[in-house]
Amino acid sequence: MQVLRKVAMVMVAFLAFTHVAVAENKDPIIIYDTQFHPTLAKNGMVVSQEYYASEAGLEILRAGGNAVDAAVATGFALAVTHPQAGNLGGGGFMMVYLKSEDRVIALDYREMAPARAHKDMFLDEAGNVDNNRSRFSLKASGVPGTVMGLTTALATYGSMSLKDVMAPAIRLAGEGFPMTWSLYDSLGRYEKRLKADPVSGANYFKADGSRYEPGETFKQPDLAHTLSLIADKGSAGFYEGPVADKLVAAMTAGGGIIDHEDLKNYKAVERQPITGTYRGYKVATMPPPSSGGVHVVEMLNVLEGWDLKSLGHNSAAYIHRLTETMKYAYADRSKYLGDPDFYPVPVKALTSKDYAAAIRAKINLESATPSTEIGPAPDLDRESHDTTHFSVADNQGNMVASTYTLNFTYGNGKSVEGAGFLLNNEMDDFSAKPGVPNAFGLLGGEANAIEPGKRPLSSMTPTLLFKNGEPYMATGSPGGSTIITVVLQAVLNVMEFDMNVQAAITVPRIHHQWFPDRLFMEPGHSVDTRRILGKMGHNVKTDPREAFDSVLGSAQSVVRGENGLLMGAADPRRPGSHAAGY
Repeated sequence: MQVLRKVAMVMVAFLAFTHVAVAENKDPIIIYDTQFHPTLAKNGMVVSQEYYASEAGLEILRAGGNAVDAAVATGFALAVTHPQAGNLGGGGFMMVYLKSEDRVIALDYREMAPARAHKDMFLDEAGNVDNNRSRFSLKASGVPGTVMGLTTALATYGSMSLKDVMAPAIRLAGEGFPMTWSLYDSLGRYEKRLKADPVSGANYFKADGSRYEPGETFKQPDLAHTLSLIADKGSAGFYEGPVADKLVAAMTAGGGIIDHEDLKNYKAVERQPITGTYRGYKVATMPPPSSGGVHVVEMLNVLEGWDLKSLGHNSAAYIHRLTETMKYAYADRSKYLGDPDFYPVPVKALTSKDYAAAIRAKINLESATPSTEIGPAPDLDRESHDTTHFSVADNQGNMVASTYTLNFTYGNGKSVEGAGFLLNNEMDDFSAKPGVPNAFGLLGGEANAIEPGKRPLSSMTPTLLFKNGEPYMATGSPGGSTIITVVLQAVLNVMEFDMNVQAAITVPRIHHQWFPDRLFMEPGHSVDTRRILGKMGHNVKTDPREAFDSVLGSAQSVVRGENGLLMGAADPRRPGSHAAGY
């Protein structure tokens, strides 16, 4: 199955273009085939990682709901049909544009560290980080934020009742849905992790331990009951009462530290969006504790100083500039980004055009600078791997981009007995020890140290674009540390290279995160381009027999055309994604 998936991705990548032209620098330039058409609709569009979840959101749009109603329905449905990352036990971020108020809202429903969390909680007796404890124990779980985030968004900006919006998710859990090929395959790959927890094993596998075959009805009665309690009582149906009791009981029995007070004290927070400009477009994206918004704007500011279009999309010259810019942004991330309620993140300085010009001046256009020679800015003025994304637009001009996660695929693999949902392992997103990389290889320091009530730094980057003052694009992606660079390239492909939304998210991508000093390139990049980059000093695979790295992200996106036509693009990189519109 894994071999077939890799072959399919290589085919998808190469189908993204019709032929290769050679530029003056002898570097192949890809010419994109216009056959990559997005899904079109007039009245509403939902794009998510999973078919039934997208259809759940579309059901709400057809019933007269707005984009927020549909987004909340999609979020709850993903908890049923895409448990790899869809969740009740995790957290995330949501960007909302309200046309009637011409206002952008950034809603933070990221998990929080429990009150008993402390800076050294994942260090062993020798002072080294215990990765098993920080990733797979119940101590790895932060206080979940998803239920509070979705119910808060609906109550504040939605138009329908919670019961109506949650009806599709409750139906999918209670009556079941046909097991999909993508979930069947995923459960097979993570069977060992899930069965290590008896509750998770019972929730996702048959009584004899076998998997549900594709097409067989998969029911989750415990999850249906939990969803029904939330529909009846709102967030109190999760953070108080029987569900909370079960969650705390699981923590107590398994050595976790979340208690009733942690659950009662959780709040979703509305924050000031990060905004920037790029060649006349306005970019509105998620602020800290997301690092993504700050660094997308920071990198766009740097890249705006070059004529990228003349270089050719995915040429070596273009990729070189992109890569060197990424290194500086991720270096800054390691020092300056954290929860703004605990640390004064220098957002204004990091997103200024002047700072971008200073970075641009340091970049050697002929050769790569080793990461060891790049560091975070020495001083800035301070002001007082599975995730899932969904984008929604309605016929009223509203847009939503939301990304949420359990951190790892299926979180820490542990479920709450009798409640039907998995727990996150987001505590690993804190810096367990300054200078020690987390599971995604990201470095961090004091700004992201563990503290009670603090939200761990995230790469999730739900983003909205505006063209001529009107809402234009909603996008975002899963992918751990690669999320930021995936979103950057998706919006660049639209703003700089005039691609339609489907081409923009389908064409091959690259990623560099400062450390490790490695340039990751997807299938579909020319081997000649790889060789040119290698000669420039980039650490990249150049042997044609092994030149393909893993795929990067899954950018489910919506664009609203100037004629009002909605264009939805489901990213082909991960199976099951679906654009649903009418």
